[in-house]
Amino acid sequence: MIRNLSLAALLFAPVLASAATQLPTAPYLPLELATQAAQVALKTCGDQGHNVSVAVVGRDGSTKVLLKADNSGPHTASSAEGKAFTSAGMGRDTAGLADFIASKPANDGLRDMDPRMVIQAGGLPVKFGKALVAGIGVGGAPSGDIDAACAAAGLKAIGAE
Repeated sequence: MIRNLSLAALLFAPVLASAATQLPTAPYLPLELATQAAQVALKTCGDQGHNVSVAVVGRDGSTKVLLKADNSGPHTASSAEGKAFTSAGMGRDTAGLADFIASKPANDGLRDMDPRMVIQAGGLPVKFGKALVAGIGVGGAPSGDIDAACAAAGLKAIGAE
């Protein structure tokens, strides 16, 4: 019996090894790049006099980086995380998503899909080529357009779209 099991193990080992090498791979945003993007976004807004928070959320929805400027409001961290989460999950900028929902009442259910979603300008998807790897969100500037511009500066710094 043991001899048969050993023989079976030897026969199936190459099949299992080749299956492992055929596993799919997915691109991701390394922590170093996530941190760099967040720091540039925070500095860009800070240089304009805005105390914001910046979050970078991985494609899987987990927060990779959260930076909160001194004297930023208590709501800015959750706003930044929610915008980043929404962009990573939906693969689009949060301002465009708000317009998409407003344009069709049938899309209003997107607002209630997940309580972590924040559908306000300031969240951008992080893409390299066609690969969506993360989302970046900025919260706390006087307008969502300023939040989005700071987030875009972070993306530019790491060569993302």
